[in-house]
Amino acid sequence: MRSSPLPRMSRRGRVTVGVLVGVFLLFTLLGWGVQAWTDWLWFDEVKFTQVFTDVLVTRILLFAAVGFAMAAVVGGNLWLAYRLRPVLRPHSAEQATLERYRMVLAPRIGAWISALAVIVGLFAGLSAQSRWSQWLLFRNGGSFGVKDPEFGIDIGFYVFQFPFWRYLLGVGFTAVVLSVIGALAVHYIFGGVRLQGVGDRMTNAARAHLTTLVAVFVLLKAVAYVLDRRAMLLEFNESVNTYGAGYSDINALLPAKEILAYISVVVAIAIIVFSNAVMRNLVWPGISLALLGISAVAIGGIYPWAVQTFEVKPSLKDKESQYIERSIEATRASFGLAATQTAPYGAGNLKPPATLATDTSVVPNIRLLDPQLISETYTQLQQVRGFYDFGPKLDIDRYTVNGATQDYVVGMREINYGELTTQQSNWINRHTVFTHGYGLVSAPANQVVCGGQPFFVSGFLGDQAQQTCSSSTEQIPAEQPRIYYGEQMDDSDYAIVGQTDSNRNVEFDRPTGGESENGGGQTYTYSGAGGVEIGSFTRKLLYAIKEQESNFLLSAAVNENSKLLYVRNPRDRVEKVAPFLTLDGDPYPALIDGRIQWIIDGYTTAATYPYAEQVNLQTETADELTGRGTFQLARENVNYIRNSVKATVDAYDGTVKLYEFDEADPVLKAWNKAFGGDLVVPKSQIPADLAAHFRYPADLFKVQRNLLAKFHVTDPSEFFSGQDFWEVPNVPDAPDTGQRQPPYYLFTQLPGQESPRFQLTSAVTPASRQNLAALISGSYVNGQPQLQVVELPDQTAVSGPVQVHQKMTNNAAIRQELNLLSSNQAQVQYGNLLSLPFGDGMLYVEPVYVKSNQQNAYPLLQRVLLSYGDGGEYVVLANNLQDGIKQLVEQGKTAPGTTPPPGGTPPPPPSDNPPTTPSAPPALTGELAVAAQKVQAAIAEVQAAQASGDVERWGKSLKTLDAALTEFQAAQRAAGIAGASPTPSAATPQTATTPSAPPATPSG
Repeated sequence: MRSSPLPRMSRRGRVTVGVLVGVFLLFTLLGWGVQAWTDWLWFDEVKFTQVFTDVLVTRILLFAAVGFAMAAVVGGNLWLAYRLRPVLRPHSAEQATLERYRMVLAPRIGAWISALAVIVGLFAGLSAQSRWSQWLLFRNGGSFGVKDPEFGIDIGFYVFQFPFWRYLLGVGFTAVVLSVIGALAVHYIFGGVRLQGVGDRMTNAARAHLTTLVAVFVLLKAVAYVLDRRAMLLEFNESVNTYGAGYSDINALLPAKEILAYISVVVAIAIIVFSNAVMRNLVWPGISLALLGISAVAIGGIYPWAVQTFEVKPSLKDKESQYIERSIEATRASFGLAATQTAPYGAGNLKPPATLATDTSVVPNIRLLDPQLISETYTQLQQVRGFYDFGPKLDIDRYTVNGATQDYVVGMREINYGELTTQQSNWINRHTVFTHGYGLVSAPANQVVCGGQPFFVSGFLGDQAQQTCSSSTEQIPAEQPRIYYGEQMDDSDYAIVGQTDSNRNVEFDRPTGGESENGGGQTYTYSGAGGVEIGSFTRKLLYAIKEQESNFLLSAAVNENSKLLYVRNPRDRVEKVAPFLTLDGDPYPALIDGRIQWIIDGYTTAATYPYAEQVNLQTETADELTGRGTFQLARENVNYIRNSVKATVDAYDGTVKLYEFDEADPVLKAWNKAFGGDLVVPKSQIPADLAAHFRYPADLFKVQRNLLAKFHVTDPSEFFSGQDFWEVPNVPDAPDTGQRQPPYYLFTQLPGQESPRFQLTSAVTPASRQNLAALISGSYVNGQPQLQVVELPDQTAVSGPVQVHQKMTNNAAIRQELNLLSSNQAQVQYGNLLSLPFGDGMLYVEPVYVKSNQQNAYPLLQRVLLSYGDGGEYVVLANNLQDGIKQLVEQGKTAPGTTPPPGGTPPPPPSDNPPTTPSAPPALTGELAVAAQKVQAAIAEVQAAQASGDVERWGKSLKTLDAALTEFQAAQRAAGIAGASPTPSAATPQTATTPSAPPATPSG
């Protein structure tokens, strides 16, 4: 009985489906159109339209070319299979079952094949368009001028050509496999291939078609074997934990793949000949495929395994030595480590030298302010309004003020839209009133005042500072201090600026002391070149759709003069105009020619550099500060990186500029060529004022530092043993967290350097040990990056950061005073532990902050921990750096064979005329002990008052301390004891040049 065809859909059903499909396509195309149009307007604003058009055109062409090719191949083979169907089919139950499907397909076979081909082409095109970057490098890539050590092929082939060839090969395999599956299905449905009945199971036409496709697949496999020979130089060598082909790969697997390529060609020919010209069956083609599989296992698997097991493993170091050396050289070249300067440093001096007190290159520039901890201090003292924010971490830069260059802690007073009150958060206020921040606030990194506060020198909201603890005038003045583009802004924080009436300003600019409708604040109207004009009805409608906000059409705040500022995060702006760059996670602001510029380091990367170590950027750059004011990098595997671009974003008008920094980078040259040749500004045209603020990028330094921990070893035998490998220590004050200690920016002079320079430094320890192995620094010399390693002798057991912190804080006298600082009302926080080579020894400096537990309290620098030598013998806890240096020097004068005082010389109490009280005896009794306890209680109250910021309480506590000291001295005289002293006092830390002052009351 003949089966009836499948039921047809009713007319109403077809109409409903058509309407739904039409609505879906309408909204999809509308969304794509709005996104493309607004993107074009944004790129036109920043003058990078060529990036937009070139990327868009490339993606469309790849989509069309690969999609059409895939659709043509698959659809063509389906159509060919249909045309080769047999006219007569034998009667069988199988054919009777298939008849109903033939009745459905045959009348509209062209439509069915076209639909299937379009679907396949659509998915292939969508996959292809995402390969636009590989295609642009394929077309525009040049030569590296370096050849791989095995085949003598230029590295440019691996970086520019190889990835796209590998992708095309994958497309070919996919097309053939889909064609085989589709053609087999069509042949089966229309009788060309049968599972039942008498006679041949496959017609001659079907056999010729399918075997030809299989032969093409085998030929593609031959091409794959050829590419695999190149890919071997990129694979991981497990036997020695390096990348690149090893002994067994080169001597066994490499020739095996060449043999297999030839065998594949022979098998492909055999399949076609034996299937269609000689025997006309599938027996010998099947045997050929089986032999190819056996050859692949035997030649490509068993033979290399035998070589590895019986020849390589018994003498692994000797056999792999040559290939370890290749990996070392390639890694050092691909990550910019080859020019690293290594200088030995004895560190044999364990006694503080007298020159510490007179030094002018290291000690005066020691940074005390921790940009992570004092962010809260900046926010509380310079915030003024609750919606201002400095972020969780500040930045370090250097400026020349009054002829002296030093590093400063800088922060941007930005708008934090998350801190707006409920009333301030309505659409008008959020997008038209609170549009910008104000001021780059900075303070010298080595100076504190007023009980431990930073000494602010710029970013004031008025013409002069309103606080006694700040500079009276702007020492780093900005002609345009307004911040419309900043790190605290995300995609939803767009701003609408521009007013019809120039006399009516609505944007909140900055707070003032007077009363006004804005709560004592000046108003402003944006006059910069940035922003997209949205005055016309068409633009309003366009952005109303984009932002899904009707106020663009309805609100009077949007007028003919309005501009829309969006994509306001500096890192996002650079990422959008240069999507081929990997951006550093720590943008930083700099004041250049009176304007605030964000500086973002851009990296060009690759993952196909032969023999080079492959690393994951997210893993290698993670440390204690990741996510705390720095952006986490994506999980990108790379084995080549260059800091090729320095990008800037104007904080006022959003202007983006890309400056070439690495003139020799072939990858940047390829990208520049791909986008017309003038995408980046040549390095020779970088303004000198801008270049003066370039700093060694943090994420690149972390990657290079981590690699130098292994690849500072250049001898293959020593590398194989791994006994000289280093590692980055954990955070000194919290080693159990497993977080790595971040590198620190310092303006200092290391051994071998002629003068102080601004550099990024990091300590490293031997693998699985905690003593110090070396210091690694990154800096710029004459505009060129320079890595330097200050390496300690292997036999030197100088303490590392974790050990030094433990030794300093576990000192009996110091622990007692730290316990006083960390009372129930306050907590102690440790700043950057700096490791500084000095006088053939090591100087360690760690600032100690105290933060009250009261609401809105902020950390204050109260003490400085210093140590010299191995970190345990010479250690002091001082009120300030100058006193600490003096105490270390005094300890260094101790006669040989004697033990220095465990806590150093006690610091003086914080009075205007501090009495001199020598060290206390081991135990005090009677009235003297009671008096000493009163002094200790008074010291604790002084500390708590300092941390609270209460000026009145601070003054009373000082009077109480003076009275307690007077009583203690009287008890001394009555007991006939000279030189006794209570526990170390709580003097206010300060520099030698700044007067003591009570804590300033937080404003705002």
